[in-house]
Amino acid sequence: MRKKTAKALPRPRSHCPIAYALEFVGDRWTLVVLRDLIIVRKRYFQEFLESEEKIASNILAARLKLLEANGLVTRAADPVHARRVVYAPTAKAFDLLPAMLELVRWSAKHDPKTLAPPPLVKRIAEDRERFAAEIRSRHKGKR
Repeated sequence: MRKKTAKALPRPRSHCPIAYALEFVGDRWTLVVLRDLIIVRKRYFQEFLESEEKIASNILAARLKLLEANGLVTRAADPVHARRVVYAPTAKAFDLLPAMLELVRWSAKHDPKTLAPPPLVKRIAEDRERFAAEIRSRHKGKR
């Protein structure tokens, strides 16, 4: 049986920067998966399934394959448990972190029921780059 592989995205419909970015992250689940990978530091398929949003396993598998095919995620055998797969963000994924943090800030401002803790939102607003650098540093040695 042949293993299914995700294809890289087709050529972009537009080279408008926003349209181009949305080719990668413009669906309901991609940024949630990247959030869990980068900010929450989830590494295993089962951990992603346990997120509050309750992504279906087939959609999660498809998003992880798409992210891997487009260089935002790496997939490797777990050195401790050979039957498990470990996912890790790439530098290309980390390049989305400032935009993701701005989405957190924007959503916290406009969603009265936001789950974003006020101290986190304040840190992002005061020094997003420093906070992003802290998140990146937590991943050192994990990639």
